[in-house]
Amino acid sequence: MLKVRAVENDNGLFNCDMAKTGPKNPHFSKTVYRLYICILVPPELQTKADCIFMSAKGKVLVAMSGGIDSTITALMLHDQGYEVVGITMKTWDYASSGGSKKETGCCNLDSFNDARMAAVQHGFAHFILDIREEFGDFVIDNFVEEYLAGRTPNPCVLCNTHIKWRALLKRADALGCDFIATGHYAKIRQLDNGRFVVSKAVDETKDQSYVLWGLQQDLLSRTLLPLGKYRKTEIRQMAYDYGYPELAKKSESYEICFVPDNDYRGFLKRRVNGLEQKVNGGNFIDKDGNILGQHKGFPFYTIGQRKGLDVAFGKPVFVTKIDPDANTVMLGDEGDLEQNEMTVGKLNFIKYESITPGMEAVTKIRYKDKGTLSNLYPAGQAKDALSVRFYENAKGIAPGQSAVFYEGDDVIGGGIIQGPNPWH
Repeated sequence: MLKVRAVENDNGLFNCDMAKTGPKNPHFSKTVYRLYICILVPPELQTKADCIFMSAKGKVLVAMSGGIDSTITALMLHDQGYEVVGITMKTWDYASSGGSKKETGCCNLDSFNDARMAAVQHGFAHFILDIREEFGDFVIDNFVEEYLAGRTPNPCVLCNTHIKWRALLKRADALGCDFIATGHYAKIRQLDNGRFVVSKAVDETKDQSYVLWGLQQDLLSRTLLPLGKYRKTEIRQMAYDYGYPELAKKSESYEICFVPDNDYRGFLKRRVNGLEQKVNGGNFIDKDGNILGQHKGFPFYTIGQRKGLDVAFGKPVFVTKIDPDANTVMLGDEGDLEQNEMTVGKLNFIKYESITPGMEAVTKIRYKDKGTLSNLYPAGQAKDALSVRFYENAKGIAPGQSAVFYEGDDVIGGGIIQGPNPWH
């Protein structure tokens, strides 16, 4: 292996290697041997990376976190004959988070090295892209603002929609790539009406179509999701077959990437000066407005929460509503969490350009939700909102979370839950 060039600047470290691909993989019919020289420089300094090798299938920029799913995505596409360029995005600096947990997940040095090593061993280019500034300005600021508004955000959806995919497409264009690819478990296909639709993965236990509802057509038309037709067990076996037993056994991280210790309350306290003093001492109330006790601050509670209330009531109680203006947290029985209507805004439609009033859909209100049959209606005079009416009550509707509408396995679209609206 010959290292050709490394350029380091404000956008990160860009590497390119001259190498020959490794051993044949039993999952594919041929071994691809290629010898090429490619010098990658930052997009700001050039509009295209010129490589000697050109693939008939096209050139694809693969987001590589160093984990099993994105690594196998890159190797799979490489063996299928695509010209692969790997990119690892640094979204967050853990040193600035102040958390107690050791730096783990997709943004630590070990992950960067794992991603780059896989690229070098299989003979394709790889570089690191620093997007901490744009990530922090948008995703993290929104995360804090939503909690301070009494809502429960989903930063992964926001990141996919506004940061990662857009950053990938921008760099793909600069590098002359035809496609972008990620290790998400979902499928994309083009319909007869010309639109591209996201659908559930074969492995429904790993399906990630829920977090992709915000992707627009220009992004979907350029995206490859090769893992959608495989089960996780098959991907782990592929990792073994490629010669990465440790990667096959690598545990998955489910924390928010910039909250590695999974303590979002601590993150908010460190991020917002004097937050505890501002919000501490508000009241727990019941649905009739009776005061039940005092809480530690409304941003530190979420809809449906039962544990960690630090107040004994002699029976299970749940957070049913949060009022940031009054700094009150409403508590109630489990049945008080059930609602039969909600409003959803900030919409993005995928399968169709719009919905017909009364369209039937299965609506998921959280990632692991099985979904509830519902009808979709325009929400009054609001142009960018829907009223979702459930056939059966939905439990734990949380403003700020994503609502995703399905027709069979296909994603019709989605939006952000604005609030529950009971109707009869």
